[in-house]
Amino acid sequence: MSMDITQAYYNSAISSQKGSITASKLSATLASGLTDATDEELMDACKSFEAYLVEQVFTKVKDALTDSEEEENEYTSAFGDMLYQKYAEDISESGQLGIAQQLYESMKRG
Repeated sequence: MSMDITQAYYNSAISSQKGSITASKLSATLASGLTDATDEELMDACKSFEAYLVEQVFTKVKDALTDSEEEENEYTSAFGDMLYQKYAEDISESGQLGIAQQLYESMKRG
């Protein structure tokens, strides 16, 4: 398994600390090292990274589409991040994007 890949994932997870549960979970997993990880632990780390990536995309798209003059309602401002996290986790678990599977296969070969 390549430490360059895991180090890159770790750095990207720490670079954007918006209080995201996904980012903290991912950084903790990667900080613990994956050299002796089981296949299941490795796949979980890959899914966590995929969910984190998707969550960041949702957040950036929302920021780009939100008009600066437009106010968010109280529910969106309070629970919007949780909604994006849940969407990202669901997409990652479904395997629709396939990023986690490709990362897993790449790390198994390395």
